[in-house]
Amino acid sequence: MSKPDVKTLTAPEIQQMLDVSPFNLFLGLEVIKADPATQEVTMRSPMRPEFERRPGSKQWHGGVIASVIDTVGDFAVGMMVGRGLPTVNFRVDYLKPAVDTALVAVSRVRRAGKSVGVADVDVFDEKGALLAIGRGTYSTLEAKQ
Repeated sequence: MSKPDVKTLTAPEIQQMLDVSPFNLFLGLEVIKADPATQEVTMRSPMRPEFERRPGSKQWHGGVIASVIDTVGDFAVGMMVGRGLPTVNFRVDYLKPAVDTALVAVSRVRRAGKSVGVADVDVFDEKGALLAIGRGTYSTLEAKQ
């Protein structure tokens, strides 16, 4: 649940935050849905040649999939606390190769506490097949200026 004194982020606010990061722009992440009531964020990342495991294979490199998982999980927890967050740890399980498809990542917040937040992320192809799952832990502590 969001705290009463914390303004949750909207989909356009999350998109604006993504769009100021050169790396996130390179990933091409587009916010499809950001719902504080369900604590879920959905984003899409289109395939591009730079993401291929081998040239011409149209298969996503696992490092790019991991980056998508980390970023979508971060912004799901960030939606609930009102800002972007640093990653503490994350893990990925690859279930099926992602070939010739965009990625659709759905993140669900499991905890948005005072010091850490946790989010689970499911990554699907455009037909809805589950490709990878991940879990991220993020620091929710306010940064000291």
